[in-house]
This record gives sequence, C-alpha cells and structure tokens, in this order.
Amino acid sequence: MAQINSCLKRTFIGFNLFFALVGAIILCLAVVSQVITSGEDGDMENRTTGLVCLYIMGAVTMLLGLLGAYGAYKEHKISLIVFLVCMVIGSLVMIRSGIPAAIIRPEVEGFLVEKFRTLLPLDTATIREKHLVDSLQTHLHCCGLFSYTDWNEDIPSSCDCPSIEDEEPFTCKLVPGMNRYPFVRQSRSIYSKPCVPIVMYYVLLVADISLGVIFTLAALAVLGMILSSIMIHQLRHPNRTPVVLNVPTIFIPGPPKYHELQNELPPPY
Repeated sequence: MAQINSCLKRTFIGFNLFFALVGAIILCLAVVSQVITSGEDGDMENRTTGLVCLYIMGAVTMLLGLLGAYGAYKEHKISLIVFLVCMVIGSLVMIRSGIPAAIIRPEVEGFLVEKFRTLLPLDTATIREKHLVDSLQTHLHCCGLFSYTDWNEDIPSSCDCPSIEDEEPFTCKLVPGMNRYPFVRQSRSIYSKPCVPIVMYYVLLVADISLGVIFTLAALAVLGMILSSIMIHQLRHPNRTPVVLNVPTIFIPGPPKYHELQNELPPPY
C-alpha cells in the first residue's frame, strides 16, 4: 500500500529526473570542452583540473537525481535519507562557493587588465608569453592585447588578415610596413580588434554562467531537501490520520429540573 501522497511522489520523481538531466548536460559540456581543447597547447594542468571538476559535478548530480527518483518510486526510506543528507551538504557547498564568487565578480575585469599589462611590451616578452598571445590572435582574430602597438614594430604574422575579401571589412585595417619588412615599406592588413576586450567578454560570460549554475543547483538542492523531508516524514508515520479538532460541548440545554408550582384559585361563583 502506498504510504506517500501520489501527487508529491510524482512531483518528486519529476524533480529528480530533471536533476539527473542537468547532470547529464554537465557531462556533455565536459566532453565537448575536452574535444575542443584537446588540440591546444595551453596549460595542460589547469585544463585537466577544470575538466575533472566538470566530470565529477555532472556525475554526482546525475547519480543523486537517479537515487532520489528511485527512492520515491520504491518508497525506500534509506535512499531518501541518503538523498536528503547529500542535498544538505550540496546546498551548503554551493552557497559557500557561490557567495564569495558573486562578491569578487566585479573585480575580475580589473584584475585581468592589470595581469595583461604586465606582459607589455610584447616584443620583449618571454617566448611562452609570446606563444600565448600568438594563439589568442590566431583563434580570436585580434592583434595585440590593447592595441597592435603593443608589439612596437615587431608585429607577428598571427596579426595578419588573410585578405579583406575573406574577412568582414571592419575586422581588418591597414597599417604602415614595419621593420619586419625592411626593404618593402608597403602597408599591411592586420586585425583591427585588440584581444583583451574579446577575452574579457568570454571570461565574464563564463563567470556569469558559472554563477547561474551554482545558484540554480543550490536552489534545486534546497527544494530537494524540502520534498525529501516531507516524504521521509510520511514514511515514518504511514497510518497517521489527520487530527480533527472538535469543540467540546460545555452546556447542553435540557428540560428544567423543576417546575414552578402555582396555586390555582377556583373560579368565582
């Protein structure tokens, strides 16, 4: 015999299937990120750490969703208790990580700008730093961090536009020939946009999406706590009937205990 309210049971199963779907989406994003970044020569350690975190978050989210759906469908108390404990821990972790991240979010742009300024001028940067900027210029179709003058007169070939016809007209511009071509002082076609605004856009976009995911998961965890707590309570008290409050009867009117006796006088003659 079912011990949990059927409407609550269906709601909780649907909630957990959605929770499992969110975990599957996170796993898919991790796979796509791994495929996209597999051919890049960036910082392998940081990229691996990020991918491992995505895989763990996606797998844990999906498994918890399936555990909660199983516990509700089978009305299995132990599964629901484990789910409740995990929701409590998960909500605390999400709130603990989300609030500091939201606080430092406005400071990210200034921090990155100062970090990039330490690389200037680019023509005197280290080989590793030049390779990083070259990679950005090739993939993002930009030149220089803040301007093409960051390279002084040693603009690399990664800044060159293939041709104005192949690119949008506003993405390329002509600059005078530099010392890179000492005998040919003709103009060069380079990318007009600097790289820092483009990098900043994607970094802030990822930060906003991450904050949205964190607080969404925190809200789902709190909702899961409430629903699972109600279901566990119903399983612990399966035969409990609702209490009906009856107003006690204090005074019940009845017939009087005595009758007033009156002397009836005989009629006058």
